[in-house]
Amino acid sequence: MNYSRRNSYWQLLCLVLVISGTIAGAARSEEVGDRWGTEEREREYYPIVNIPLPKDTVIEAGAFAVLPDRRFAVGTRHGEIFFIDGIDAAKPNPSFHRFASGLDEIFGLTWQDNAFRVTQSCELTRVSDSNRDGVADRFETVSDAWGYANYHEYAFGSKLDAEGNQFVALGLSESYYSHALNRGFIMKVAHDGKTTAFASGLRSPGGIGFDEHRALFYVESQGPWNCSCSLKAVAPNSFHGHPASFNWYKYAPELGPVPETPKSGTRIASERKRISELTPYAVIFPYIRMGRSITAFSVNQTQGKFGPFENQLFLGDYTLSIVMRATTEQVNGVWQGACYPFREGLSTGILNVEFTPGGKLLCGGTNRGWPVRGIKPFALERLEWSGKLPFEINRITIEPDGFKVTFTKPVDLTTGSSPDSYAISSFTHPYHGGYGGPEVDQQKPRVKLVSLAEDGLSARVVLEKLDQGFVYEFDLFKLRSRDKDELLHRHAYYTVNEIPSR
Repeated sequence: MNYSRRNSYWQLLCLVLVISGTIAGAARSEEVGDRWGTEEREREYYPIVNIPLPKDTVIEAGAFAVLPDRRFAVGTRHGEIFFIDGIDAAKPNPSFHRFASGLDEIFGLTWQDNAFRVTQSCELTRVSDSNRDGVADRFETVSDAWGYANYHEYAFGSKLDAEGNQFVALGLSESYYSHALNRGFIMKVAHDGKTTAFASGLRSPGGIGFDEHRALFYVESQGPWNCSCSLKAVAPNSFHGHPASFNWYKYAPELGPVPETPKSGTRIASERKRISELTPYAVIFPYIRMGRSITAFSVNQTQGKFGPFENQLFLGDYTLSIVMRATTEQVNGVWQGACYPFREGLSTGILNVEFTPGGKLLCGGTNRGWPVRGIKPFALERLEWSGKLPFEINRITIEPDGFKVTFTKPVDLTTGSSPDSYAISSFTHPYHGGYGGPEVDQQKPRVKLVSLAEDGLSARVVLEKLDQGFVYEFDLFKLRSRDKDELLHRHAYYTVNEIPSR
């Protein structure tokens, strides 16, 4: 099958999956209430501002970078890098200056020593302007320690860590196999270009970077060994579930021995006890309700310019054209956390997000390759805080016998103290090599006790039991703030890998 015919086939298949998934999602929404459908209310707190693009210029944003001098840059799937001036203006009409071209699908962009380090499908490249005329004229290979032969073999690059290392997440060949060198690995690239294998078991990553704690995470897509999209913590020599990359261990002695092959049809909670290198999903994003193909993330460290969600992760979703939040914590040495709806109604499929120097969230992407909800083929848009405080679930953390839920506004005593206001259920997924999978082992643990803090900004929720390996779904539609507001988003989802001791 040639490329154009194959791509048309996949587009048709994806359209069928989108339609069927939407129908399934709609049916489920009738049972448990609409997770989103709040765009008009969201607009009051976080309006979407369109960023006008130059005429006849295609900017399918795959990566962003903020330079030390506060200049803003975007890398595109067409392999270009633009500087953008005026991105934070109240009524933006920014100027775009093309700095570089001729690269290939940029999914990582960071600045070091007066040059960009650009992650493209085939390599990590240093791009600089040696004669200082404003146009790149020097392209140097930093690392090409991986193969590239298939359109789906994307590479995603992180920002730099404290030692100047960069991490590159390599997607599989055709999203199922590992035909090219080191596909399915995360590679560590040092300041001098020395490249070593760092982790294995990836399927189809959508981004890689650091959370508020400077811990390394990557975004994984739904597919084989992944029933939903997820955020996964990355440690040295860790294995992330897909065995396709095992054949490259013989070239990567730094990874140690090949892990045991996962048993299909089990649960990840039991498999991680059998396979020491296997890292569980830190945050699971329930399919459809919280995205279909999650992409890169950015940490809100705007010092309050973006509202009440400081130090939280903001992630885009390609298929549903939405932005979500996530929070992480480490329990018994294992990462886990929660995800929350944030904003729908973006105009295209979101590939990447980045906070601007002015504390706004720039979102960019495309609809190329797969169907998306947004109506534009590509767009740059800005989310900004209106200054009005929404009543939201701020963050959920785990307790030995339940959870602590914090809020952005004080909860009123009547609803906030009643166990009936906290509808909590749980589920897990089969751990298998099939594509996606159902939610299974559903439970509805009884809420034994709720203790609302005196200031109304947090509640301790005690459950009759907690189980490892389950996602706990919160539906808090009965809660009201002290000024009688309903929650802007009533749902949240916490992934339990470990339970803290008393």
